[in-house]
Amino acid sequence: MYKDNSICVVIPCYNEETQIQSVIETMPEYVDKIVIIDDLSKDRTLEIVREISKYNDQIFIIEHNRNCGVGGAIASGYNFARDKKFDVAVVMAGDGQMNPNDMAALLDPVVDGKADYSKGNRLFTGEAFQKIPKIRYFGNSVLSMLTKIASGYWNIADSQSGYTVINKKALYAIGWDQMYKRYGQPNDILVRLNVENLRVADVPVEPVYNVGEKSGIKIHKVIFTIGFLLIKLFLWRMKEKYIIRDFHPLVFFYFFGSMFSFMTIILFLRVFWEWYTGGHIPPINALAAMFSFMSASQFILFAMWFDMEANKELKI
Repeated sequence: MYKDNSICVVIPCYNEETQIQSVIETMPEYVDKIVIIDDLSKDRTLEIVREISKYNDQIFIIEHNRNCGVGGAIASGYNFARDKKFDVAVVMAGDGQMNPNDMAALLDPVVDGKADYSKGNRLFTGEAFQKIPKIRYFGNSVLSMLTKIASGYWNIADSQSGYTVINKKALYAIGWDQMYKRYGQPNDILVRLNVENLRVADVPVEPVYNVGEKSGIKIHKVIFTIGFLLIKLFLWRMKEKYIIRDFHPLVFFYFFGSMFSFMTIILFLRVFWEWYTGGHIPPINALAAMFSFMSASQFILFAMWFDMEANKELKI
């Protein structure tokens, strides 16, 4: 128990034989249950966890009969925590990249009733740029900016952090079987939390790297995959939150901003084509292109501002 709240730690695992024992053995004493979800590992992960569970009755093992991805594993753990009526569920990776000493700081805003969901932010610390591999730092920064727009949590950064805490209210609010199952899961859940008007807190945590972890993420593929996912999630949030559940004119601003952005591209392409082939720039075409660009910028910026205002009460 932590401040009279029952704590369930969800650990998704796929081929974590070198790290999983250390993760379990360094778990804080206030944790009530450790749920290990083996996502059809090909190494000795499951064997090691079974052996540890013989003398550690906190451990509960969920075995997947097919690989469901990290999101699918987390969904299984969340369903367990919800069904067993735990007050709080914590997600930690099985690769040792999350410092257990940071767990209390992540728990505090949730158990104190300030937030429904808290997540680690590795970018707050000055050590982030030195510790995080540069390509991952850059990819994380790009995806964090896109996630702000898609999710409506404009104050949240390090969107790819998987070190999170969620309360009972949020566990019941979201259908976990519909959550994205692969590496876009942290982005997907933020969008779903926003649609449910749940409060999210960003908590500084230590970036942990080079402890024997093996990353299966291919940045050059993931950044485009998650980028496309974020576009779909953004459109879904606009429809679900601002059209179906309620109405806000910002959807019109985003629509007109998108329309003028498309027109801007077409008009500027024609300007450059005329310049390249004929050596001159049609003045009306250039004027229309600039008008379209200015209109797109204003519509989109006003839409973002309206979105910030609509979600400011969710800021912690």
